[in-house]
Amino acid sequence: MLLPKHTVAIMQPYLLPYIGYFQLIAAVDTFVIYDNIKYTKKGWINRNRFLQNNIDVLFSLPLKNDSDQLQICEREVADNFLAHKLLRQFAMAYQRAPYFNKVYALLEMIFTYTEKNLFSFLYHSVMLTCQFLEITTPIRVSSSIAIDHTLKSQDKVLALCTALNASHYINAIGGQTLYTKEVFAQKNIALYFLQTKPFEYSQFNNAFVPWLSIIDVLMFNSPEVIHNTFLPHYELV
Repeated sequence: MLLPKHTVAIMQPYLLPYIGYFQLIAAVDTFVIYDNIKYTKKGWINRNRFLQNNIDVLFSLPLKNDSDQLQICEREVADNFLAHKLLRQFAMAYQRAPYFNKVYALLEMIFTYTEKNLFSFLYHSVMLTCQFLEITTPIRVSSSIAIDHTLKSQDKVLALCTALNASHYINAIGGQTLYTKEVFAQKNIALYFLQTKPFEYSQFNNAFVPWLSIIDVLMFNSPEVIHNTFLPHYELV
């Protein structure tokens, strides 16, 4: 008896990531978000880029000083984080954007969230953004899945896929150096990588700045256009 196809993707949480992250969520049957892996200091977990005066500018969620060895679920947002200051930056940058009012309301719900735990904060932001985009893929938290959580890298991904009865696993394109199709095939799992196709949209009629936070896409495009045109705009390799 053939089991039905079940496609899984697994990623760590990021602060308002680029559209490829949400393409990946929309492309699969189950999306797993890591809470119990090590926090990486210079990655994109708690920072991203937005458009300000026609150039890309970093914004970040400040964290309490703590050990670099802690997992994402063990880190906390800094007590001195002032949501209104970051919201003011977004307002100044995007107040003339066509979808500013609706997207700013989303940002208010994200950044005024009172939870200090970093994972909870990021998970909340991902869920709200998926709701905004009408992405209905079930999202599981990695620590809730019964595997050996001391496993690392490819072994941990394979264990999660096996626990979820995955027939297909899709990873972001950057994982091509980390995962091997032959190893996944030994577990009867087909491995693919999602490559976002380049696209452009009007950003105040200036030269286009690509690959910014999803917030930039939302500010300049309707949810319908994003859902129907941009979210499917990828290829699997």
